[in-house]
Amino acid sequence: MQNAAQAFGDIIPALLPDLVPPLINGTALQAHLVHDGHGLEDLLRFNDRAPQSVTEDAALSYDISIALHLRFRPAQAEAMQRQALRNCQLFRVASGFGHMGERPLRLLAVVAPGDFMVNTPLDFITQHLNVRLDLLFVVPGLPLPRVLPDHDVAFFAVGEGDSAAWHRLDALHRSWPRPALNRPSRIAQLSRDSVARGLADVCSICSPPSVRVSRTGLMAHCAGHPSQLEAEGPMIIRPVNSHAGRELERFDTRADLAAYLNRVSGTDFFVTRFVDYCGQDGMFRKYRIAFIDGAPFLCHMAVSPYWMVHYLNAGMNEHAARRAEEAQAMADFDHGFAQRHQAAFAALNRWMDLDYFQIDCAETEDGRLLVFEVDVAAIVHLMESPELFAYKVPTMRRMFAAFETMLRRHAHQATTALELV
Repeated sequence: MQNAAQAFGDIIPALLPDLVPPLINGTALQAHLVHDGHGLEDLLRFNDRAPQSVTEDAALSYDISIALHLRFRPAQAEAMQRQALRNCQLFRVASGFGHMGERPLRLLAVVAPGDFMVNTPLDFITQHLNVRLDLLFVVPGLPLPRVLPDHDVAFFAVGEGDSAAWHRLDALHRSWPRPALNRPSRIAQLSRDSVARGLADVCSICSPPSVRVSRTGLMAHCAGHPSQLEAEGPMIIRPVNSHAGRELERFDTRADLAAYLNRVSGTDFFVTRFVDYCGQDGMFRKYRIAFIDGAPFLCHMAVSPYWMVHYLNAGMNEHAARRAEEAQAMADFDHGFAQRHQAAFAALNRWMDLDYFQIDCAETEDGRLLVFEVDVAAIVHLMESPELFAYKVPTMRRMFAAFETMLRRHAHQATTALELV
């Protein structure tokens, strides 16, 4: 089984039960601080410590890189992270394990360099569980560490990569000596245009056509030349690899598109047909749903008067009526939304063939599931005020528990299989 990985220069490391990687605070703890209004200086104080070794110094540098990413200083963050990963590729997240003296489930996440949107943000989940989370960075041009801490389950958490990265990760996944969740070869198919093509023929799903177009192609379209795009909008456009609505805009005409290209840099873009999902009351509703072992869990529903809905800009804190609607959606989800879209969810699970993924979606006027994005790196969390959002606590804890159940099922099946040999 190791030959596949060795073809890309990797030898599966030895597994040592007593190996303790350097501790990091990680992304979730720092994101909670940012959510509560803390700035960069607060994050730096939170991470302040005196490292006693080269690897501990790397862990500190990695935590600082997270702080810089969270406070929108990407160039400094990337430089700090590169420095950290030159000296250490293995870290242990310092929260989320040791509940009531029980041995935690040992989870190793295989991740890639980049900001917090590149990998599945597992510590937002595991901080609520009796799960010990280790991060193994697979860095282009560097071999894997010679030894790793033993673990019960591995989770391939990389959400973005080029062809060489996907081949390397898939070879590792096939050769891994412990149960390994989320096949990289499937994650590699989650670009917006691939998802649109893959779901286009599912009658219960509205997956608007999406194409990847170069700046040159878009400029030709603006000039009236034949192109991959429809003649006119409405369409939405964003740079490739952009997230969280960054430089996402709607355009209706060639003139609108030309104006966008004058404002926004980038060489390649995704252009998607706009589908109006406005409700009869003039509001837009966007749902984030996580699938765990095939089962859907509603993580949030944002209500907004604007078509580009993000939970943080939807005014959920300020509008009690919107929170009440979200609370009702969560209470009714299993017997309401999930039942209405049972066929769509089944088709998604068949096409995805992943242990864990998320979708951002809505409902069309004719009752279909409108899929905006399929991802493995969307954040699901419990950061909101427990006073304002008390209804979220049991809903999200149920989702977190299902995630741990999935991990323990895979670990138990592997143990049972070994005992039968």
